[in-house]
Amino acid sequence: MATTRIILGLLCCIGTLGNGMSNRHLLVQHSAQKELVAIAITQLGVRETGSNNHGAHVKKYLAYTHLKEGHSWCAAFVSWVFGQAGYSQPQTAWSPALFPKGKQVLVPHSGDVLGLYSTEKGRIVHCGLVERTQSDWVIAIEGNTNVNGSSDGDGVYRKWRHRKTIALYAHWLP
Repeated sequence: MATTRIILGLLCCIGTLGNGMSNRHLLVQHSAQKELVAIAITQLGVRETGSNNHGAHVKKYLAYTHLKEGHSWCAAFVSWVFGQAGYSQPQTAWSPALFPKGKQVLVPHSGDVLGLYSTEKGRIVHCGLVERTQSDWVIAIEGNTNVNGSSDGDGVYRKWRHRKTIALYAHWLP
């Protein structure tokens, strides 16, 4: 039994070193992922006030991307979360801009950005921050959505989305 544990431990170390990633790098990345998600979670329950795409928190998210109230804000929310964690990028209110080729990944991890596609508009129309995955589900913290999962909602919600409904994922952490 002890021999099996030693062999498995060595294989894990070899696999990590073979990827060119040190254990320290993996720990730092994991810590950054946790921080992003923790910041996003603090915003759960935020709701628009007054009219559509307005309110103190919405104003704060949009201001981070140099826009005033009244604009769609899902991407501004995601950008604001990264900003609160000390990252200068992304910083956009345009959800398609969160998915450049160099940032796209096939398998989502905590702290990655997810994008929903609209055939009607022919582009990504909504985004959120991946909290975690569970089987065929991606659990995300999303701004400008609602209980039904709209891309033009009224607040920040935790959403469970089936992997098949998500068009793209992007990894913005260094």
